[in-house]
Amino acid sequence: MQITIREEKPDDYHQVSELISAAFSNMPFADGDEQLLVEALRKNIAFIPALSLVAETCDRLVGHILFTPFQIIQGDKVHYSLALAPVSILPEYQKQGIGSKLITEGHRIAKSLGYTSCFVLGHPDYYPRFAYLPSSNWKIDPPAGVPPEAFMAVEFIPRALSGVTGSLKYLPEFGI
Repeated sequence: MQITIREEKPDDYHQVSELISAAFSNMPFADGDEQLLVEALRKNIAFIPALSLVAETCDRLVGHILFTPFQIIQGDKVHYSLALAPVSILPEYQKQGIGSKLITEGHRIAKSLGYTSCFVLGHPDYYPRFAYLPSSNWKIDPPAGVPPEAFMAVEFIPRALSGVTGSLKYLPEFGI
């Protein structure tokens, strides 16, 4: 199966919303509003179109990933990073490497844009294959109520998070 990863276009928005809804429909931890989160994040001035990617095969969108700006506030210092959320694959295309391709390409683009790290709230058995480690490795605490093993980070540049601590600041649409 030939998969093309490309930047999401406005013409894709409706299909991406349906894709996200389908991808999360049978997941026990999902609240069913993931597509609404993506729609809201697109309207934020901080939205980075180059980091909203789709996976396409045979003229059908089968996956989507979004990276948004994220800050760690340490006194009067701000460390800029990214938050990966969500990654969505249509159920019939899951477990075929599409999510891996989206994550890998998203990381490549993020690094080319000058980002040095990324955070994710996700499955601790999945994300380590992309070099994500618990954020506690850098003494960065997860948001309140989040299991520490599920809040992870990856450095695109070695030691990018060395010495970084502070409070987390997501875009307001996340409600964190």
